[in-house]
Amino acid sequence: MKKENNYVIIWLLSGCLLLFLMVVVGGITRLTNSGLSMTDWHLVTDTFPPLTEEKWSQAFEEYKKFPEYQKINIHNDFTLSDYKFIYFWEWFHRFIGRIIGLAFIVPFVYFLFKKRLSTATIKKCAVLLFMGGFQGFLGWFMVRSGLINDPDVSHFRLALHLTFAFITFAYTLWVALDLIYPEKKKIEKSLRTIARVALALLLLQIIYGGFVAGLNAGLIHNHWPLMSDGQFIHDSVFLEQKNLFLSFTEGKSGVQFVHRTLAYFVVGMIVLLYFKSMNFTLDKAQNNGIKMLLLLVFVQFVLGVLTLLYGVPLWLGLIHQISAFFLLTAMTFTLHRLSK
Repeated sequence: MKKENNYVIIWLLSGCLLLFLMVVVGGITRLTNSGLSMTDWHLVTDTFPPLTEEKWSQAFEEYKKFPEYQKINIHNDFTLSDYKFIYFWEWFHRFIGRIIGLAFIVPFVYFLFKKRLSTATIKKCAVLLFMGGFQGFLGWFMVRSGLINDPDVSHFRLALHLTFAFITFAYTLWVALDLIYPEKKKIEKSLRTIARVALALLLLQIIYGGFVAGLNAGLIHNHWPLMSDGQFIHDSVFLEQKNLFLSFTEGKSGVQFVHRTLAYFVVGMIVLLYFKSMNFTLDKAQNNGIKMLLLLVFVQFVLGVLTLLYGVPLWLGLIHQISAFFLLTAMTFTLHRLSK
């Protein structure tokens, strides 16, 4: 690692930490049903929450015009105090997004001015800048889907927003790792291939995690290893939608079946990577990455089972999402060490 890259690396890893915080708060926002509390978006005027009771009352009255209040919360004795609670989490989520934007752009301009960035790193950072902006758009695109007729956001848009946040984090980490480990080395292509497949399966699993969250599909079939009625694939999978494609993308039972089944494939690929790696002489970073990956995938698997069995309590659902983040971190690190 070159000394002149130290500050750039710290900057990129700090961005990773902020993205991690963003995903955690996003998980709390989703699990507390807070995502539709802010019914509009303004870059500057929404920076801080309402500061007077009059402003709070105005925001609450605006919220009452939308489906979530009119179809759900109006029947729940929903008060201004309740509104302030859900507003806080959505506001905090967006506030962190603004902080991430500033934390990226200001140092980026500084490093450009000081000529601390190579041409290759500048190009990678330009990609990150686009990804950050696009992620903000995806967030609003998701929220908009719950402000029209249905007081639930589209599970497709939720999964897209969630998965792209994970991908943005992984790419930021990858760029940092390029600077931490600048020297090329001989790679074992067979291990790299397995790791790539494992990453692809993990990303697909994250997408389906978003589907499960968006459809509240974790609240049914709270049994393991089989679904309800002792069935591997429950009859309801075939009854909810018109065809299998819709069942596996829009049906609660079908989406849960895919998510719980994909977990075995993710575990299987990482176990395969571990045992395959024993046939090669790997360096310390590679060995540690694979071992951590193996540990985290089993932790994530157990957390997934417990989250299902207990009907997705807020704290357990959040820990499950955080664990997925750590698993992706280990996956990204391991694949980087097996690729460069």
